[in-house]
Amino acid sequence: MSENRYSGYRIMWVLVFFDLPTESKRERKAAGLFRKKLIADGFTMFQFSIYLRHCPSRENAKVHTKRVKRSLPKHGKVCILEITDKQFGNMELFHGIKEVDLPQPTQQLQLF
Repeated sequence: MSENRYSGYRIMWVLVFFDLPTESKRERKAAGLFRKKLIADGFTMFQFSIYLRHCPSRENAKVHTKRVKRSLPKHGKVCILEITDKQFGNMELFHGIKEVDLPQPTQQLQLF
């Protein structure tokens, strides 16, 4: 049972990509509020407009996807992508021409 529980195909990542307008004070406030809600829900900044969250299951990923959808700003573009841990592990990450390791997921407490 526990072998199946931690499968790379069951563990999920939720990525949120966004391009929000920031020309007026109201737009900047809405963009800042959207970012703060992502952080409050456990998302981490991957790049300036890309936030990601590690989820222990598909069901948990759906919960966080719904939360993001509830906090969408009126204007701008937002994309939500759910991928498996196995797919995330296939990502190649570079800073300049130097390849770097992927960020390690934060350890989460599971009560059941």
